[in-house]
Formats: sequence, C-alpha cells, structure tokens
Amino acid sequence: MAADTAVAASPEETLESLLREAEALKQKLEEERQKLNDVSLSCVAERLEPITFPNLKLRRVLKGHQSKVLCSDWSPDKRHIVSSSQDGKVIVWDAFTATKELTISMPSTWVMACAYAPSGNIIAAGGLDNKVTVFPLSGADEEPAARKRTVATHTSYMSCCLFPNTDRQILTGSGDGTCALWDVESGQLLQSFQAHAADVMALDLAPSDMGDTFVSGGCDRAVLVWDMRTGQAVQAFDTHDSDVNSVKYHPSGDSLATGSDDSCCRLFDLRADREVARYTKESIIFGVNSVEWSVSGRLVFAGYSDYTACAWDALRGSRVCVLCGHEHRVTRVQLAPDGTALCTASWDTTLRIWA
Repeated sequence: MAADTAVAASPEETLESLLREAEALKQKLEEERQKLNDVSLSCVAERLEPITFPNLKLRRVLKGHQSKVLCSDWSPDKRHIVSSSQDGKVIVWDAFTATKELTISMPSTWVMACAYAPSGNIIAAGGLDNKVTVFPLSGADEEPAARKRTVATHTSYMSCCLFPNTDRQILTGSGDGTCALWDVESGQLLQSFQAHAADVMALDLAPSDMGDTFVSGGCDRAVLVWDMRTGQAVQAFDTHDSDVNSVKYHPSGDSLATGSDDSCCRLFDLRADREVARYTKESIIFGVNSVEWSVSGRLVFAGYSDYTACAWDALRGSRVCVLCGHEHRVTRVQLAPDGTALCTASWDTTLRIWA
C-alpha cells in the first residue's frame, strides 16, 4: 500500500539522482584503476637509453594555396600529397619536386578534410558543404573534377574522412556529432556511429588487416573506440580538459595518442583502459591540432597553435625536437608511409617537408 500512495518523482529529480549515481560509479571505477596503477610509464622508461634525435631539416616548401591549409594526406606511393584549404581548393603535390600536379575547385570554402584511398587512385575531400566528394585520379582522359561524385552528406560540416583499407568505403566524422561509414559506389549509408555529445573532430583506423575498429575524438572532450561491425562504442576515455582535435593509433594498435586544445598530448593504453602518459610542458600554452607516430612508435609528433611542431619521446615523456619555420598555427603533421619524411601543414598557406 505504501508504494501505491508514494508520490512519483519528477523527471528532474529522477535525472538528478541518475547523474549522481553515474558520478559515483565513475569515482569507483577511477579508484579501482588507481589500485592497479603501480608504476608510471616514465619511471619504467628511465632504464632506457635517451633518444639522440637529430634535428629534422626543412627540405621542401609547398606554396600554392591562397588561404589556410586545413588538412593534408600522403599518397601510398610515398611521393604525392593531397592538401585542402580555406580557399576552396584541393591540390595534389609532387613532394619530391615541390610542384602542383592537380588543382580541384570545391563548391565551397573551408575544405576541412581530404584523404587518399589505399590504391592512390582516388582522393576524397569535403568541409562546410556538409558533403564528401570523391575524385578518381586515373582512368579516363577527363579531368578528375569532371568525374567527381558526391558520396556522403551530413547535417553539419564534414570535419574528417578516411578510407578503411579499401577504395569501396569511406568513413567520415562531422559537426553533427556522428561518424558514418558509406559505400563509395552507391553513396549508401552503411553504418552510423552515434555517441559523441558534440562535434567529431578526428578519426583514425586501427592498424590491423581486419580494419574493423576505429577511434574518434570530439569537442565533448571524449575519445571513443568503435566496433565498425556493430556501430557501438566499445571503449571511452574522457580525461582531456578541452576539445580533442586529433587521435592516432600506435603502430602496434595497443594504444592511442591524442591532441587537445588543453595544450596536452596524452597516451591511452587500450589494455589498461586508462591514460598512461602526458606530453606537456608549462611553457606550452597553445592547443595541439594534430598528432602522429613515428614508424617505431617511440616518437610522438605534435603540431601546435604556437606555429611549431614537436617530437616527444613517447616512453620518457620528454621533448626531443622542436620544428620552427611556419608563420601560423600548424594544423596537420603526418609521416610519409615509409617514415622517411614528415609533412606539416599550416594556416600560413604552406606545407613543409622535413627529413
């Protein structure tokens, strides 16, 4: 009888109690994690030899964009680079000769993302037009722009894209808070990934032959690991204090590097299900826009809004190199597929090749 006469809790009270319960569970989880946190990564790495890292030298400057360079991607042939810019242009470069091979005009400015397909025969690009457009680079004698095809359409800007180990599908992240997997040929939505509470800013595919796992980072400060087959997030990390701008799998696939507007890069171990290292200094007060691993996984490269790029010793947590030369924020750092050169893109309208 008592249960029948009890006053039902209002939706606000129910929500508050659930939020309190969720916070309590989070606290318990963190306490359990701390019990297993016996030693830090940098303490273990003290036994290792420090890296004697030679300063990377500037080898090429790619000039041709009329406005901020927002994204770039190396071709699998290790020679060509595609870049996209606020000027509404997508340019394919020969990195050896620092010359433009192809310029494509997009329907809107702020082309925020571009990517090469695994074959190197297709590029994809998109941005404030909310769409992903693919351009075949080989085949008919026509210009690639004449054979372009719109593959994906989001309800907000398209912030990042990649091909998941095949030319037939493309994975996208958007300002509408979702990631999506699309069929390139038909333009059909194959799978939608919905768990972020704000704009998705970065994607990276797990380095495995299966290619069925990827990670995303967003303006909700969350880093989510997804199972592409089910469309569900299988792991989450949320220790950043601001927007997550970049995510990158370690070459082994067992951990993640992230870069954020909180001016910090972090290393998350998937097996330990926790953050295991931070790469930061008190003198660094500007946001991290891009992160990248060396081929060995010992170095983490990061591009900053203070016009520099850095290389960090991933195990010891120390900075081993600073690359200066850009005249505006560095939006992208990416290693060539064979690890012999690093490309940095910047709001100063240039791309630079370091080796």
